[in-house]
Amino acid sequence: MLFRLSAATCGAAITLAVSVAIARGEIRAVDNAAAGATITGAASMYNPFRPGWREGGPNTASGERYDPSARAAAIKTSLRNKFGGVQYGARPRYALVEAAGKQAIVKINDVGPLTPDRIIDFNERTMRHFDPSLERGVVHGVKVTPLSGDYWITGPIASN
Repeated sequence: MLFRLSAATCGAAITLAVSVAIARGEIRAVDNAAAGATITGAASMYNPFRPGWREGGPNTASGERYDPSARAAAIKTSLRNKFGGVQYGARPRYALVEAAGKQAIVKINDVGPLTPDRIIDFNERTMRHFDPSLERGVVHGVKVTPLSGDYWITGPIASN
């Protein structure tokens, strides 16, 4: 019994150590993969399925359907080239987004004429990461850094 308990404790410690090392490695990998200059501005949320939204239909600029459960966003049309183009049939681009003391990797799969002074529109899931109650409506001081490469896993990045 004691051997099983100590083996389980050791296994949990090893799992925790490996998880921390992987998380730190992911942060270093993100830092090394920045493709462009950081853009700073405000973010808001969009959902074309909500009544009253003026945004386009359910398809994004990349040709994907809007998915409220994905970690995705639309960038301002004038920033399209900074992300290597976000266009129909092309792979979506990715960005490191920092705001409200949190970081996340977000898929950029749409563009649009956003509300003035906004640089990015999050889908609902992404906005909930940065504004869990959705009460603010706008998140100021958002830093968006385009990432190089096509195969990122979207989601929050654990802070050190």
